[in-house]
Amino acid sequence: MTALPSTMFATILKHDGYADAATGPFIEDASDWLAEADLPVPEPGPGQVLIKLRAASVNPSDIHFIKGEYGQPRVKGAAAGFEGCGDVVATGKGAEALQDQRVAFITAGSGAWAEYVLAPAMMCIPLRPEISDADGAAQIVNPLTAMAMVDIARNAGDAFVISAATSQLGKLMCGLGRDLGLKPIALVRRGETAETLRQLGAAEVLVTTDDAMVQKFADISKALKPRVFLDAVADHISEQVFCAMPNKARWICYGKLSPELPTLTQTGQLIFMGKQIEGFWLTNWVMSTPPEDQARVVAEVQARFADGRWKTDISERLALRDLVPNLADALKKSDGKVLITP
Repeated sequence: MTALPSTMFATILKHDGYADAATGPFIEDASDWLAEADLPVPEPGPGQVLIKLRAASVNPSDIHFIKGEYGQPRVKGAAAGFEGCGDVVATGKGAEALQDQRVAFITAGSGAWAEYVLAPAMMCIPLRPEISDADGAAQIVNPLTAMAMVDIARNAGDAFVISAATSQLGKLMCGLGRDLGLKPIALVRRGETAETLRQLGAAEVLVTTDDAMVQKFADISKALKPRVFLDAVADHISEQVFCAMPNKARWICYGKLSPELPTLTQTGQLIFMGKQIEGFWLTNWVMSTPPEDQARVVAEVQARFADGRWKTDISERLALRDLVPNLADALKKSDGKVLITP
């Protein structure tokens, strides 16, 4: 086995705990939240693996986290980043089966934006050889969320609503919905993306900046009767969409792309129409889903990336050492993910 270095380069958190206010997954200058540092290369304990990074992806949850707006507290001085892929170079007790394997991973808290990453073995997925590092680096958070949420939607009817549908996750859900014979109704900010989403599987595409959008959605809702709204935006338009949905509709919030706070204008719908507002967090799904069901979902995700039904659109590739000065500008591109490489 090749000897490991004693130190590694990492992009670390500058702040502890939670922020006092939430302003959304947007930054003007990454140096407000992140810094560069040399850290000791960690040693894996029982049930852990040490991974030499190949690539890491940047999700909105990462930006919420570095700003103190996520469901886990920050630890000042720890490496940032949740998700990526790489090669297992050392293992702790009970994780030996993963030695020398290329895996997709999620860290325990954070740590993916570093040359070496410590991760729980149970949060690592050995990757099929046909899957690229770019797809491997985005193999867990978005794909598993897409599978889990579309599964919720198909148990409630033939149609469902997706906000922020041009996001990587939105595109995955459109394609999956089509393949399952469902009718995804996609909400987008820019009209020029509509045809792409229709090709991916959206049955209807509505532009949220259109003054007539809510009425158009109401007409579609009467015809298709969607009862699940998978929402990553959570603004006043989201509330209007929810109010235009039929009885027993569920507004499932899994993100907060808008800094605007929605107002509940028709709370009687919760009482008299049996509607529900709830949240989805992948961590809770992983903790509550039986291992055999997780294995089935993981196998389907890998099959979709291996045969080309799904792919990760990359808008920008940044070297780890170039991340802090360039991340904010890279995130302004809306046509794909930012990919980090060592």
